[in-house]
Amino acid sequence: MAPVVVYEKGPSVPTEQTFGDEGNEITTTANGNVLDNGLQRGLKNRHLQMISLGGVVGASIWFGTGSAIAYSGPLGALICFSIIGLDVFFVMQSLGEMSTLFPIQGAFVELAGRFVDPALAFSLGWNYWYLWVTNIAGDYNNISLVLKQWTDTPPSWGWILIFWAFFQGTSLLGVVVWGEMEFYLAAWKLTCVLVVGFLVSILINTGAIGGEYIGFKYWRDPGPIANGINGFGQTFVLAAVYYCGTEMLAFTAAESRNPQRDLPRAIRQTFLRILIVFIGLVFFAGIIVPSTSSDLLNASSKSAKSPWTIALVNAGWSGAGNLLNVIMITAQFSSVNSGIYIASRTLVALARNGRAPRFFAATLANGTPLRAIVFSNALGLLSILNVATGPGQVFTYLVDISGAATFIAWAFVGITHLRMRAAWVKQGHSLDEMPFRAFWYPWGTWFVVIINLFLVFISGYSVFVGGFAAVDFVFSYLVLAIFTVLYVVWKVIKRTKIVGLMEMDLVTGRREGLGQRSGVAAAEGEEILEEKTKIRPWYVKLKRFIFS
Repeated sequence: MAPVVVYEKGPSVPTEQTFGDEGNEITTTANGNVLDNGLQRGLKNRHLQMISLGGVVGASIWFGTGSAIAYSGPLGALICFSIIGLDVFFVMQSLGEMSTLFPIQGAFVELAGRFVDPALAFSLGWNYWYLWVTNIAGDYNNISLVLKQWTDTPPSWGWILIFWAFFQGTSLLGVVVWGEMEFYLAAWKLTCVLVVGFLVSILINTGAIGGEYIGFKYWRDPGPIANGINGFGQTFVLAAVYYCGTEMLAFTAAESRNPQRDLPRAIRQTFLRILIVFIGLVFFAGIIVPSTSSDLLNASSKSAKSPWTIALVNAGWSGAGNLLNVIMITAQFSSVNSGIYIASRTLVALARNGRAPRFFAATLANGTPLRAIVFSNALGLLSILNVATGPGQVFTYLVDISGAATFIAWAFVGITHLRMRAAWVKQGHSLDEMPFRAFWYPWGTWFVVIINLFLVFISGYSVFVGGFAAVDFVFSYLVLAIFTVLYVVWKVIKRTKIVGLMEMDLVTGRREGLGQRSGVAAAEGEEILEEKTKIRPWYVKLKRFIFS
């Protein structure tokens, strides 16, 4: 039985499209987008493409790369970011296969309950939600770090409250506005990465700015690697925090117009994001400042200077911090909005499936989850703790929490994927039915599982070096303890069981016909067919990418 399609405006229109769910009622909004389980499917192909490249690149990456170099040296930081980058690449392959097949609310969190154990969906969902709450708090903390370079007059909490109110307003504008904001802000951030992060670094390094040729001088003195295994452990966690958010594409599937067409395209951009944005910035930061610079961010910092600010000041431009501050603050606009988006959508999915209070499941007429947004953003005010401990120390604590939670989430993405693929084959389905197939399966997926379970246990290694630090130990392993307690408690209360391969539901949530129910169905269908049969000039492709 096909779902009933209800239009809010105009007469009912019969459809032959089947979404795979029996009895699922789907409506459309006034702008022609599908309203699916309360959320509006308003994200276009270009939104997903740009989000995949720069959606959650925030201000902190500009001075966080300096922390990575200070922790483990230029080569050590590059090795750590490359390993975590490979990890993320295979995480996205797993997510691509699952999310294009099941573009549902809650993404891999809900699929973990379906393909592994309902108790896992509970613990993993809350783990992922507080991961993003800490990221939101971290972003507000980063804002105070950046603005401290301009003036010490307003207190840190004052800046945080101002920006908290601003982002509370923008996050309530709806997914269509959010998608447009992300598209243009991500384009701006990528431009800054290419021009300031790469081009300026080359000019400084070669002596075109400052007059001194640097080359790989800082790789020789103070050296390519710093702080040994301790430095590697801290940088792995830091890298995970910056890569975290790449998986947000799986959550956008629930609000994408045509996830089976657009999501694979966006996921294939993951490699470019890893290579260009993160590894590129770490490499260039490592050749323009020494790892021993006292201006690089660490736990005792009251304000932060990025490697580019330090290098430009050393080259003779005393006002360089103003340029970087503008870039970092504008980058933060997108990063905070993305954090609020993912945290709120995770909470909505938990509430709709009975794993959080139903109060948070409510959405407005345009599909905006008002209550989940307000609550998630409110907890971002935890960043005000920096008044007592200092922004640098708060940055370190939030990195520890976010990093450990990220490793847990990625590990169970791999486990869920292995279980789903096993059930898919055992129940007689063909791999040709999948709109996207993971590269190098199953070895890439097993790599995801093994390395992330390993990293979550060694992420707090530094607390045992040079004397036991109780507070640091708590922040390093608190997330793992909470995750385990949540899983055990829910399993005991609900008496859940591991789902058998033949018992897994491989039907509910498949949305094969969304591209034909999103207001521009026929036109898009003809466009896709035409693109397959005709090679178009580059300027036509550019126009369609920008305006589609």
